[in-house]
Amino acid sequence: MTSPTAPILSAEGVDVVRSGKKLLDQVSMVVRPGEHWALLGPNGAGKSTLLSLLSAEQHPTRGTVEVLGRRLGRTDLRELRRHIGHVDPRHDLRSALSGRAIVLTGATGTIEIPPRWRPAPAEEARSERLMAMMGVEALRDDTWPTLSQGERGRFLIARALMPEPRLLLLDEPAAGLDVAAREQLLTALDDLRREHPTLATVLVTHHLEELPASTTHALLLRAGQVVAAGEAQETLQSKPVTACFDHPIAIERRNGRWSARTDGTSA
Repeated sequence: MTSPTAPILSAEGVDVVRSGKKLLDQVSMVVRPGEHWALLGPNGAGKSTLLSLLSAEQHPTRGTVEVLGRRLGRTDLRELRRHIGHVDPRHDLRSALSGRAIVLTGATGTIEIPPRWRPAPAEEARSERLMAMMGVEALRDDTWPTLSQGERGRFLIARALMPEPRLLLLDEPAAGLDVAAREQLLTALDDLRREHPTLATVLVTHHLEELPASTTHALLLRAGQVVAAGEAQETLQSKPVTACFDHPIAIERRNGRWSARTDGTSA
């Protein structure tokens, strides 16, 4: 049985090579229970490739990746994915499911409700609690096409939490949101992290303004290599972020939140 203090994620010396191109180059990171990591970098940095490893979607070319104590290459990826909460704003739902039904698909690990499947009373109760926690219980009967991008995002987080995962991966959850919807989402993430103190999360984004105040650690990725990694207050500083994005950037933090602007003094 996995120790409650064992790493949730561990990647060591990871390379990913596809069609002769190295997409990740000696990437290492360790995520422990209760840590909330930000994964940042410019387009083409390798963020999506790294996330595909952490979500047990593919294997590394070289190096080792362990997710929830299981080494990729020695475990059934499909079974492992059932224990990982994964929030992708590009959720490929084709039918007009209600918000409640979308959350319940988290119990089956499917996009649509399986034929003849009926949720157990405990699953019904959990879906209601999660919708309330994410502030969307009043929208439980609204259908997917009528929901705003921000509302969809919060339903998808509730869906990802249905199997009670120890790991939650968030792939650009604030993409396409207006300021109000972004702030509602980030507040919900902060609340979620307080209510589930052992949950580990990894959030992928291009923008520091999209990081919740509860972010504890960060990894900066550029051209498939780690520029900096560690505690957020040390990693999300002007010098390493400037190196990561190859642009003079001044970082400020106020009330727990980060912001970035071009640093004119470095021009």
